[in-house]
Amino acid sequence: MTREEEILSANILIVDDLEANVLLLRRMLAEEGYTRVSGTLDPSEVCELHRLHDYDLILLDLQMPFTDGFAVMEGLRADRPDGCLPVIVITAQPGHKLRALGAGARDFISRPFDVVEVKTRLRNMLEVQVLHRQLETHNKRLEQAVADRTAELRISEARFRNLVELAADWHWEQDERGEFTVMSGPVPDMLGILDPSHDAGSNSVAVQGWVEEERQSLRARIAAHQPFLDLSVHRMGPDGAMLKFRVSGQPVFDQECRFVGYRGVGAQVFPKDLPAAVAVHAVY
Repeated sequence: MTREEEILSANILIVDDLEANVLLLRRMLAEEGYTRVSGTLDPSEVCELHRLHDYDLILLDLQMPFTDGFAVMEGLRADRPDGCLPVIVITAQPGHKLRALGAGARDFISRPFDVVEVKTRLRNMLEVQVLHRQLETHNKRLEQAVADRTAELRISEARFRNLVELAADWHWEQDERGEFTVMSGPVPDMLGILDPSHDAGSNSVAVQGWVEEERQSLRARIAAHQPFLDLSVHRMGPDGAMLKFRVSGQPVFDQECRFVGYRGVGAQVFPKDLPAAVAVHAVY
């Protein structure tokens, strides 16, 4: 539906105790192309009609016997205290205009009617409502698109982690301070890589047995925020056998190009018959 079609199909209610005024306004709006215009002579039924039909616009006469336009707006506001009243008031009293706007009316039309004024004020209000409705629809679609994309990214990340775990013996993540935030696989005590003073909340590790030159090269790459692929590191095992590991890492930057940490994987290369789930922080 185009914007013009949406405006002309707006649901409009005319409220006036004089039938001649209702007929005049209905004819005026029909000539303009509006297709859903109804009227009532009884202001006491406006609130119930609005609950049933949810009008886009109510043309409301202020001066009516028994229940005037101000009482009608009070009832409408009681039904929807947080919503804007879709009301344009009709009045011949200049002093009532500001009072009506303060009571929640969106605009006013002076009596006797000026055809151009009626059509212009009515259309302006409906155009604003249509634009507001389109904006709400767009925002809901955008929110849904963001939610869908977020769900896709979570699924993709889970899939990536599963693939990493299948492709490597372990994977790891660090923050910008070098603290480990993710580390897969247990640390085998049998390899003797942990210092006896090490506890679950500490990153202190023993370096005995590692080839120092390789370890320094790895640390230098990390300090320079450089990526590294299949970097070989070696360690002498408790039985004197040389163990070989392969480590890969990628620095991570945020949207403002600030370094926020590392992600990487690793695997034991030789010998393959020993437990391979080695914590990567043992080589730092």
